[in-house]
Parts: sequence; structure tokens; C-alpha cells
Amino acid sequence: MRVVTPGQAARHTGSKYLGVLVAAKMARNLNELRRNELAEDPTVSGDEPREKLTTIAIEEVREGTVKFTLTSRQRPIIPS
Repeated sequence: MRVVTPGQAARHTGSKYLGVLVAAKMARNLNELRRNELAEDPTVSGDEPREKLTTIAIEEVREGTVKFTLTSRQRPIIPS
């Protein structure tokens, strides 16, 4: 088992927190892709051992192969 620390992910994202958030979002996307793959082709076996999606995601963030952008969002104005 490989150990990747948040500090290693921070090299390409600028902060540990952002690195973990980017990896989490990527892992969710990978999970959705895998779920769609199994739904489209039932002959694909989901039983074979694979590397965890979170491990794949944090490794990609650590290596700097993940492209991401930050968008600013404004809070909705609540009338008083």
C-alpha cells in the first residue's frame, strides 16, 4: 500500500486542503464513470481487485496530471 500525504498533493495545488478537495472530486468522478461502465456493459466484471479510486485520485494530484480550475461563487442574497 502506498502512502501519499496531503503535503505531497500540495506541491501542485498550492495547499493541502485544496489538494485533498481536488482528489476527492476526482475520486467521485471516477466512481461515477465506473458505475456507468458497469451499467452499460454487464459483462464487465466488477469483482476483480482494483486499486482504490481515492488512491488513484491522490496519486494523480500528487503527480500534477490533474487539471482543475477554481471558480468564485457568491452567496445568495437573502431578503430581510
